[in-house]
Amino acid sequence: MAHPLKPALLGAALAFALALPATAEAKDRFVVDLVNEPSTLDPQLQWNPDSYYVYRNIFDNLVTRDDKGGIVPQIATEWKTLSDTRVEFEIRDGVTFHDGSTLTPEDVAFSVNRIIDPKLASPQQGQFDKIVKAEATGQHSVVLTLAGPYPALLAQLVKLSIVPKHVVEAVGNDAFNLKPVGSGPYKFDGWQRGVAVTLTRNDAYWGTKGPFATAVFRAVPDAATRLADVEAGSADLAVSLDSDLAGQLEASGKGKRLYTLTERLAYLRLNPTKPPFDDKRLRQAVAYAVDKEGITQGILGGLDKPIGQMVTPAHFGWFEDIPGLPFDPDKAKALVAEVGGSPKVEIATGAFFDQRVVQAIQQELADVGFDASINLVDTPTFLKLIQQGAQGGPTLAVSRSSCACQDADGALYQLFHSGNPWTIVENKEVDGWLDDARSTLDSDRRLTDYRKVSTFIATELPVVPLFQTVAIYGAAKPLQWTPTPNESLFLNRMSWSE
Repeated sequence: MAHPLKPALLGAALAFALALPATAEAKDRFVVDLVNEPSTLDPQLQWNPDSYYVYRNIFDNLVTRDDKGGIVPQIATEWKTLSDTRVEFEIRDGVTFHDGSTLTPEDVAFSVNRIIDPKLASPQQGQFDKIVKAEATGQHSVVLTLAGPYPALLAQLVKLSIVPKHVVEAVGNDAFNLKPVGSGPYKFDGWQRGVAVTLTRNDAYWGTKGPFATAVFRAVPDAATRLADVEAGSADLAVSLDSDLAGQLEASGKGKRLYTLTERLAYLRLNPTKPPFDDKRLRQAVAYAVDKEGITQGILGGLDKPIGQMVTPAHFGWFEDIPGLPFDPDKAKALVAEVGGSPKVEIATGAFFDQRVVQAIQQELADVGFDASINLVDTPTFLKLIQQGAQGGPTLAVSRSSCACQDADGALYQLFHSGNPWTIVENKEVDGWLDDARSTLDSDRRLTDYRKVSTFIATELPVVPLFQTVAIYGAAKPLQWTPTPNESLFLNRMSWSE
C-alpha cells in the first residue's frame, strides 16, 4: 500500500512565495514584546512559545504551513513515497546558512537524526520517533526511513528546523544555543540575557525577504506594560494580551487588536498517581467545579471556546460529541463530601498563563471544598516541573498545550503515551490506541482510535480540558499581518504600511 503523501511541486512553492506580502522598507527596527525571554534558541531543544517566536525566524523547516493552514514546500521542494516506510524529499538548491556555507542534504539528514537521537533528549523527540533514520541519497535528495506507515509525518515535519551539521559538530550543543546559525530570513545578532534577543535581516535569503532591517524580541512579563509599550510606540507587536487589554488598546486609538483561535488549548493536569487525585471521585469533582463557560465569557471576553477534549476543532481527530463533564458545583461538593475532609491541593502555574483564570479556578475549587493554593513560577521552571513523566509531575497544574501540527498524533501522543517526558498518565490500552493511530494510513481507523483515547480522557479524567485558546496580539496600526492557528510569528509574512 502506497504512502498517501502527495508530491508538492516547486511551482507550489513559487505561488506561495508570490502570495506573501511585499517587502516594506518603511521601518528599520521592529520590536516585539514577549512574555519571557526564550529558554533556548536551539530549535531542537526546548519548545515553548517565547522560544518558538524567535528561532522560527532564524531557521528554515523542511516543510511549512501557509497562512491558510496548507502544508507547502520550504527546504524540501517536493516529496514522493518510495514505500510505506520510505519517503524521499527533494532539497532546495542554492540555500545558504548565515555563515555563508551551502545547505546540503547532509545538513537535512543530520538535523533529522539529531532530533531523534535519545542522547539529545529533545522534548520534541516524541513527535518524530516514528522516523528511524535520515540519509542523504543524492546531490539534492534525502530519504527518511520510518518504523512503519506514519500518516502525520508531514504535519510533524512543519516543525523540523534545519541546522548546519558543521557548526553544531564544531561548537557543541551549548554553544550553538548561545549563537545559533540557521538559513532563515533573519540572522542571530545578540542575546542580552533577561532583556532581549536581536536579529538582523538576512539579505541573502532565498525566499521572501524580511521587511525590517532589525527585529528585537524583548522579555516583558507584565501584560499591562506590553500594552503600554504598543500605545507609546516603543513596541510594534505585543504577544499574549487578554481581551480587556486588547479592548483598551483599540479604544485608545494608539494601536489595534489582532487575534485568531489557535490549536492551543488550556487544561488542568491532575496527577492520578498522587493523593488526592488517586481518588477518581476528586478528579470528577474538579471537572464539575470548573465553570468553563463562565471563565471564557466572564473573564476572557468570549473569544476562547470551551472544550471537553485534548484536541481542538483545528485538529484532525476532533469529535463534536465528546463535551466532557458539565459545570455542576453541587455534584462537585457531594463528591468532596463523600471522600471527606478538605483535600489540600497546590495549583502549579507558569507566568505565561492568564492568572485571572488561575485565580478563578482556585476560588471554584475552594467553593466545593478543596483547600487550594497557587504556586506561580517562571516559564522555564514550570516546563521543567511538568516534564517529569506521569510519576514525577505536579499534583495539579494549569497549563497549555500545542503541537503546532494540527493533528491528534502531535496533540495526544506526547501527553498520554508512556515514556515521554510530558506524559500525564501511563496506560497500556491508551498506548495501544495511540500507536495504532500513528501506524495506519486508514483515516477512519485513526479516528476510531482517537475517539477511544478522548473517551478515556473524558471518563478517567487525568486532565480536565478547559478551552481552545485565542491568541491576542497588540499591534501598531501600520503593521499588516494575519495571525495563524499554529501561532507562528513569521516576520517575512508581515509588512508595514504607514
